[in-house]
Amino acid sequence: MPETKKGFIGWWQNTPADSTAKTLFVAISLCLFCSMVVAAAAVALRPVQEANQLLDKRRNILEVAGLYQPGMNINEVFTSAFEPKIVDLQTGDYVDEVPNSNGEPFTVADYDDVAATSDMALSSELENDPAGLGRQARYQMVYLLKDDSGALDKVVLPISGYGLWSTLYGFITLEEDTNTIFGLQFYDQAETPGLGAEVDNPRWKALWNDKRLRDDSGDLRINVSKGSPQGEAADYHIDALAGATLTSRGVDNLVRFWMGEQGFAPYLEKLKNGDL
Repeated sequence: MPETKKGFIGWWQNTPADSTAKTLFVAISLCLFCSMVVAAAAVALRPVQEANQLLDKRRNILEVAGLYQPGMNINEVFTSAFEPKIVDLQTGDYVDEVPNSNGEPFTVADYDDVAATSDMALSSELENDPAGLGRQARYQMVYLLKDDSGALDKVVLPISGYGLWSTLYGFITLEEDTNTIFGLQFYDQAETPGLGAEVDNPRWKALWNDKRLRDDSGDLRINVSKGSPQGEAADYHIDALAGATLTSRGVDNLVRFWMGEQGFAPYLEKLKNGDL
């Protein structure tokens, strides 16, 4: 009489191949194995993903500053061209370190102003929130572009805000007078293709070139709206996207928010006056 095996091997040999129990066992085992492979791959590829995200961010900064050329070494050009700084929005001053909720300081090399929005120690809930952000990080990264003599040439500022379907993330570049717009660019948005997504259209982005934020009395006048004003008003006006009223309104709100007193206005005033 053959020996009857016990335990799992015995169960496996004695259970019909088409049984529900064996089918479920195989399916669950396969799912667990695949999930382990995916998790291991995600962990292994995380440094590569983070490096690619940083590279894409730097490419966008180079583009909005007018420095990007296809085929260039992005990290090398960025490092040699820009001086990143952390700005305290409440004071308008530069800071060298930012303490996180664990008491460990972030520096310019590792501070992420987008991620800081989720850190209760580094951000606050907005009561007056025209840009639809919900929370705002107190500290923001800025990128100074210097000329050959070491004088300020341009400054690149991060901007973000809600459009129709998504939060738009981008950069705005100002000339050395901190009032004239050199360029605007969004690197992350999910607006309607062919309508709100036209914020990425080079022709629309070109409308921002040489526009001014404030008039001579210091009033913030930059606006995105329908129409073609004449005279001095044209210096502060960008024509709204056709068929994308809510996205255009969102861009108007977010630019005015970040260029206003809740955003970079205190910093830009000190930068213009040479107090930094």
